Amino acid sequence: MSPPVLWLCDACDAHSGKPQPPSSPTNRIITPSDPNRPGLYYHYANPPTPLSPTIPAFALSFLSETPPSVDSASVIGWLPAASSESEQTENGATLADFKQNSKFIEFLHESIKSGLKEGVDDVWKDSAMALGDGWMHIHDQRNPPDQSRIGDPDDIIASVLVKGSQIQPDMYEPMPSYRVCTADGVLQLTPGLAAHLRRELLRAVQTA
Repeated sequence: MSPPVLWLCDACDAHSGKPQPPSSPTNRIITPSDPNRPGLYYHYANPPTPLSPTIPAFALSFLSETPPSVDSASVIGWLPAASSESEQTENGATLADFKQNSKFIEFLHESIKSGLKEGVDDVWKDSAMALGDGWMHIHDQRNPPDQSRIGDPDDIIASVLVKGSQIQPDMYEPMPSYRVCTADGVLQLTPGLAAHLRRELLRAVQTA
């Protein structure tokens, strides 16, 4: 079955509106936050981009601030940007067109690791208390598994060792099979880790 044609990426919680391309080829604009996913922004970037040397793209980000570069670590990934009404309806982007940013993935893991070390998220502290000893999976909350079940490989961000009900951040292991965007949407973290990631991204952008 062929994937549906989408304006941006319905499977990635993409917003239903149609932001207009900039009037100048040298400008960049920020689309509003996705109405279906507050806090997810689409930044219009002129070519060349990591997707194409000639086609503009939307750089997805958790920040409203314009990324310092199109391949900044603050960019989650990219989707092709339709440049005309016909392209929007006939050749719209699909989930298969999304390309995740390896710089963001690396930043994400460092942020989660530091967040666990600082104890910013009660969800994972409580999970560690309940586990006692063993490896705890850090699941993407877009598709959380049932209690005591292991999630899909695409949705397991990492695993971390727990000893005596205490998280061992130095024993944090990223999951190579994790995908930042799946049919269930773009990355969703538990509240404490999500807030920590945004703070770290904002700090990185402001000091870039």
